[in-house]
Amino acid sequence: MAPKPEAAAPAPASMLKGASLLILLQLLSRLVTFVANQLLLRLLTAPRLGLSTQLEVYYLSVLFFARESLRVAIQRQGTAGGGAAFAAGGDDGGRGRARRESQAVVNLGYLAILLGAFVSVGLGRLYLAYANRSTLETPHLVPSLYLYGLAAMVELLSEPCFVLMQTRLRFGTRAAAESAATFLRCIVVFGSAAWASSRQIDIGVLPFALGQLCYGAALLLIYLRSGRGLASSLGFSLLPRAVSTGDDPDFLWSCFYRPTMTLAASMMAQSVVKHLLTQGDTFLISLLATPDMQGVYALANNYGGLLARLLFQPVEESSRTYFSRLLSAPLPSGDKPSTKPSPAVAEAKRSLDTLLRLYILLSAVIVGVGPFAAPSLLSIVAGKRWTGFGAGEVLGSYCFYIPFLALNGLTESFVASVASQGEVHRQSIWMGAFSVAFATSAFVFMRVFSLGARGLVLANIINMLCRIVWSLFFIKTSFTRHRVEFSVTSLLPGTTMATSLSTFVLLHHLHVLDKAEAEPITTLAKIAGSAIPLLLMIIFFEQKFLLECFRSVRGRRRPAKQ
Repeated sequence: MAPKPEAAAPAPASMLKGASLLILLQLLSRLVTFVANQLLLRLLTAPRLGLSTQLEVYYLSVLFFARESLRVAIQRQGTAGGGAAFAAGGDDGGRGRARRESQAVVNLGYLAILLGAFVSVGLGRLYLAYANRSTLETPHLVPSLYLYGLAAMVELLSEPCFVLMQTRLRFGTRAAAESAATFLRCIVVFGSAAWASSRQIDIGVLPFALGQLCYGAALLLIYLRSGRGLASSLGFSLLPRAVSTGDDPDFLWSCFYRPTMTLAASMMAQSVVKHLLTQGDTFLISLLATPDMQGVYALANNYGGLLARLLFQPVEESSRTYFSRLLSAPLPSGDKPSTKPSPAVAEAKRSLDTLLRLYILLSAVIVGVGPFAAPSLLSIVAGKRWTGFGAGEVLGSYCFYIPFLALNGLTESFVASVASQGEVHRQSIWMGAFSVAFATSAFVFMRVFSLGARGLVLANIINMLCRIVWSLFFIKTSFTRHRVEFSVTSLLPGTTMATSLSTFVLLHHLHVLDKAEAEPITTLAKIAGSAIPLLLMIIFFEQKFLLECFRSVRGRRRPAKQ
């Protein structure tokens, strides 16, 4: 009997190349967005920026509830046994298997469109029903809400092609689509806002809605173009088609792979709780804060989250795909552990250790100088009008939140890659408990201690810390089943962290924030005088680890060129 074929583990260089490409192109698109936003801030007030954030949360909520759990389940399709099912569908070789796999993935993508239609209408009605009167009196608010809902549906129309490209590791298509769409959105938002300002017409948040609609349309066109080429070469359809015979119990209506749908359904409850935790700051600040405070937090969140969107998000999404495909066999849940760890598990452990340590090193730099540089940078790029609202202090506090945000994203990516349905349910229960802790701490910091937007940042830190602890405990337990030791303390660079803390204390005693808004250039020069030595010392103390990372990257790239 021929041995059962095993799913080939993806090369780490593939993940690295895909993440690097996403980071590079997103860096260029975000640079364009950054420049456009600086011009746009001169035309916006704090309440309008806060209102645009609320509508963006509605838009993101529609997308999240419609596709997030399905995306994770599709990425783990091989884990659910999809490879065997597809292999059994015919004996026409690898091309036939690739055709059936692609068609099954495309079929599942249409479920997100169907679900999104119901979610967009339901959430839209909830927003209009519970929005306060002053919000509803904003010019063109209702048309803007409708346009955001339409934009979400247009973007969901590209979901079948998106999941197809993601499962086939076509990162270039995604990077090109998101870059072009982001560029178009910037032009539309700034152009319409500048046109209305020049004619002294108050169009509210309509420019943001128009920009989001153009963003979704650009994504759809680019994904359709790439999807049609792939469908033509492999011989499948971008419309729903039957994959198996009618008597195959693994497929619903011969189109939808049941194990993937079951996994997605089990993850739905967790997705709801996770989204409430992710966007909970916006929900709470809309209830507990004034319109000016909402705008200040939105500004700090946009600038503070820029690094997360540029660097951390592509790495997290690429690593989630990488770990899902690498650990294609589910981790054992019985009492009998494996006698010897498999090469895939050992490789996953090494990759996770490397990424976590790199994140910690970057966090040491951010915490050491970020809180002091943030107010001066904001005064330069956004103007003193915004720093007068206290946005600089909020952005400085946000620098402490970025490391927690980064580590949580990476650890939860691993959990989403390997967790069983039962473990996902347990995580959802703990997420619910964390949401209560988050809401309670936010109320205490914002109302009892009157910390405003800074209190919300502190509540977010508590939320992320709880989630990180749970994820690390899960990761340690998972590796222990394979007799692979995972130690968090071994990842902590003690000397580097002490150096970062010393830099923070030094800048605090120098009182560099006293003239941060009045003399931003001088303040940044003083901070650079401490930041450069900090970087040099980190490179010196971590030179062995950094050299190993560099050699590993070079070693993994060479075979791909041969």
